[in-house]
Amino acid sequence: MFCARCGAANPDGGKFCVGCRRALQMSPAAAPPAAPLASSPVQPLLEPSTTSGKAIASLICGICFIIFPAAVAAIILGHLSLSEIRKSTGRLKGDGMAIAGLVLGYFGALMLPFVLIIAAIAIPNLLRARMAANEASAVGSLRVINTAAITYSSQYSNGFPPSMSAMDGVGSGEPSCDQSQLIDSTLTTGQKSGYIFSYVPSDPQSLSDDAKARGCTSPGVPTFEVHADPVTRGTTGQRSFYTDQTGVMRYETGAPATADSPPIE
Repeated sequence: MFCARCGAANPDGGKFCVGCRRALQMSPAAAPPAAPLASSPVQPLLEPSTTSGKAIASLICGICFIIFPAAVAAIILGHLSLSEIRKSTGRLKGDGMAIAGLVLGYFGALMLPFVLIIAAIAIPNLLRARMAANEASAVGSLRVINTAAITYSSQYSNGFPPSMSAMDGVGSGEPSCDQSQLIDSTLTTGQKSGYIFSYVPSDPQSLSDDAKARGCTSPGVPTFEVHADPVTRGTTGQRSFYTDQTGVMRYETGAPATADSPPIE
């Protein structure tokens, strides 16, 4: 260290100059460095994380994977939500739900061909079974109407019923000639189990005294025809059916049945 006044060399740490005996002045360069202030670590601002709405939607659509559009939506939303979650740096969560939605969506997409194959096989079979059941019901209803018409003729001595309403099963009190209560009201309306029923009487005969005594007010008929045709051919039934006072059941495929149609064996 050198004295600033006389320039004499002095030992480091001395307080007085060995030449001029004056107090040594410490140069700014020799001043001990100040201790740095301790700085506290800066805490980053934390934002609350939220669940991705697309992840939730992907999971919901995945659960409904049996519906084809839902499976596709689950796949699309799952990929979009995973991309958003990765880019959000922790602000979004729900990657587990997105992955679950993706798995279910892909499973539904893979199952679609099998579902379509099963549907292609099952639906026609169910339709044929339904038509067969409707046709069997139509034949049974024709037999009921035919039996009711013959019963009417023997009970009231008025020939065969002049209309379906004369055989109606809905009435008050005891059965009468005008409402013999021989068939149910559903059949009287003319439609049942996918088939339309038509009762076609011949020209009425004169009202006999015996029929009048039995309470008949409308003359009966000597012959009748009953037709049963599907409401929608090919859907509710394929064959049409026919019967008359002979009791023979006849059928026709693709067209209304007549008295010349082949009988049911």
